[in-house]
Amino acid sequence: MKISGIKEKNITTMHTSVWRPLAEGHKHVVSMLVDKYLLEKTRQAKNPVVDFMFTYYNFRPAALKRWTPGAGVLLKNGAEFQDFDQKGFQRVGNDIELTADSFPPKRVSGLKWIKSVLENSQNTKPLLNCCGMHEWAMVYKTDDIRHDRFALRLTPAEIQDFVESRPVQCTHFDAFRFFTEAARPLNQNKLSRDNFHLNEQPGCLHTNMDLYKWSYKLYPWVSSETTLQAFKLAMEARELDMKAGPYDLTEIGFHPIKIETEDGRIEYKRKQAVIWKKGIPIRSKLLKEVEYLLNEKDYEYEM
Repeated sequence: MKISGIKEKNITTMHTSVWRPLAEGHKHVVSMLVDKYLLEKTRQAKNPVVDFMFTYYNFRPAALKRWTPGAGVLLKNGAEFQDFDQKGFQRVGNDIELTADSFPPKRVSGLKWIKSVLENSQNTKPLLNCCGMHEWAMVYKTDDIRHDRFALRLTPAEIQDFVESRPVQCTHFDAFRFFTEAARPLNQNKLSRDNFHLNEQPGCLHTNMDLYKWSYKLYPWVSSETTLQAFKLAMEARELDMKAGPYDLTEIGFHPIKIETEDGRIEYKRKQAVIWKKGIPIRSKLLKEVEYLLNEKDYEYEM
């Protein structure tokens, strides 16, 4: 038979003098990163680098500003702090506690899937040979241009010739699914939603950007420290992504990395390697927080 087993909680106590400066400092840093963007949005300005961070990644700036210590922490006098999202947090007198047990059981299978994605990309050798061709494959043989506010750097015929002259080696399904119909057969890897987690590899810009997605999807049980580190890395990766793309973004301050040239491909690969290396400690930290959630939940065992 199965009976419930209750684990002794592994909880860290954080006093007000510690957590309040962390919460306020986090909000300040995020404000420095996003408030200019929010002001520009009121003027209806387009920025495919930053827009992506709050459209494709569905986590509002206000939510990003809201600090959380992550699971396994009791905040002394935390009930006095009005910025806390109440999801997952539990009051203990005047304190606030966030335990693994508050993680919804219906989401555990998804949590395990995220763990498999992180482990696969952590344990896989990085591939640094894609040269950012995915953005070009998204405008190959089509008049439906995603970022049509900005001109293309090459003519449609030149883009077609360039895409056909290079190997297309995308490993990330969520980039591949935006390829044009004509471009999809050119990809050397057979990608699908079903094998998504099997093809993730740490050299991919989008795999590193998605560290942010996995972090915020687990809010508030993943710490804001990890989420903010992942956000900054995703911003850096997205900037490289778009600089190497087919769009002319010089008017918003992004000068192209011309991967249609040998020098441009060398520069891209060097900067891609920087993103990969920066992602290593963030992925490791996120994975530890995911494992904590899985290991610390109440469980059932068989007799």
